[in-house]
Amino acid sequence: MALTASRMLPLGTLAPDFRLTATDGQPYSLASFASARALLVMFICNHCPFVKHVRTELVALGRDYRQDGLAVIAINSNDTQAYPADDMDHMRQEVGAAGYEFPYVLDESQSVAQAYAAACTPDFFLFDAGRRLVYRGQLDGSRPGNQIPVTGQDLRRAIAAALTGTAQNPEQKPSIGCNIKWRAGNEPAP
Repeated sequence: MALTASRMLPLGTLAPDFRLTATDGQPYSLASFASARALLVMFICNHCPFVKHVRTELVALGRDYRQDGLAVIAINSNDTQAYPADDMDHMRQEVGAAGYEFPYVLDESQSVAQAYAAACTPDFFLFDAGRRLVYRGQLDGSRPGNQIPVTGQDLRRAIAAALTGTAQNPEQKPSIGCNIKWRAGNEPAP
């Protein structure tokens, strides 16, 4: 497990478009969330211990803010040939086991992860109603093995600010997790 930190895409960046298929067989794109007041794009996978550590909070985030206008999508960009535990069949199993109520899509080409400058799992990108990036950072300070409870406090504060149109905290700490499992030749430049 290679530990990696988020690459911190510049705030204000417009959300790159995508068209990816979810575990339910449906295609999703940015237009799928056009009516949402904010959009949370999460890069996750099935096998990462950092994602497993926070997956209950990921479910809670989607549920807690849905009525307020937050849309959530999870994207798996790992190389499924080298990591078959992250393939679509296993993603479907993960949706059932974790209770994900948001679309979980597969980025087979890894082009979406590249467009978002995603680096790790989990990696979080929060966009406002105009689909401008307002937060990219950690869920909270909890990590597998430390004694900090999983609360989602950093991301929850950012979501609340995005939904109310208030200023974001400029102190945004990078997310930390397992590196995205890139296919040879797809790795981001250092």
